[in-house]
Amino acid sequence: MDQGRMRDVDEPADLHLHSTRSDGTEPPAEVIASAHAHGVRTAALTDHDTTAGWAEAAEAAASLGMSFLPGAELSTRLGWRSVHLLAYLFDPDDTALRTQMDEVRGDRVGRAERIVENLSRDYDLRWADVVAQTREGATVGRPHIADALVARGIVADRGEAFAGILHPREGYYVPHEAPDVFAAISVVRAAGGVPVMAHPATVSRAGMIPVSTLHDLVDAGLAGFEVDHRENTADGRAALLHLVAERDLIATGSSDYHGLGKPNLPGENTTPAAMVRRIIAAGSGSRPVIA
Repeated sequence: MDQGRMRDVDEPADLHLHSTRSDGTEPPAEVIASAHAHGVRTAALTDHDTTAGWAEAAEAAASLGMSFLPGAELSTRLGWRSVHLLAYLFDPDDTALRTQMDEVRGDRVGRAERIVENLSRDYDLRWADVVAQTREGATVGRPHIADALVARGIVADRGEAFAGILHPREGYYVPHEAPDVFAAISVVRAAGGVPVMAHPATVSRAGMIPVSTLHDLVDAGLAGFEVDHRENTADGRAALLHLVAERDLIATGSSDYHGLGKPNLPGENTTPAAMVRRIIAAGSGSRPVIA
């Protein structure tokens, strides 16, 4: 993705967008076009555990005069907690990281099948219904099950599905395998990438990880936190900003756009240009497209 002489990014960026390559509802080129339509001029595609949309998104960005950062949202764990790790500018051909992503995607399929099997005991839902909602090559996940529930008329939308039937308290939930977050950070760094923890202070994730552990993650190579995200709590944001200042970390903001899959809109939260430049300076595995 080296686009020749590097120029500075001088506008805020939306660094967390999803396409049909994982659980978004728009193909990569349309995601970039949607971001452009909402005034975003620098964007990152961060599909779950895949780089399959990078080339299409980069081409679309170049055609629209936008800057583009390749990335992914990696599934990891810290004990019993699910931790999502945004990784930017890593080498897509790095063997260790590609193996990690392949294994996670493979487990997602089996996990989704087990959830559907559980649901089929009480609802008229079959695996074929989920397959019908999944684009070829996409990383299968619970959002596709939610879409199948919508298509079958069982719920009105993804939000209702996740608040109800797909919530762990309902008993149909099945956890998925994911690498330890400390190990994942090491793999991303070895692949030349820049790891940033996604939405680290949301209510739905049983509260923020203890600050002492966050310091340990920074010591292990975590570059920063996604601070400005609609699901982060006010208290959580304040704690994260204190940690960012104390450790001179990268603080990002983004929409977590999924097309029609969520109400989030491109550009509703953004990352300052200075922080984008820090990510670009720290990444060495792949290059951004700079308009």
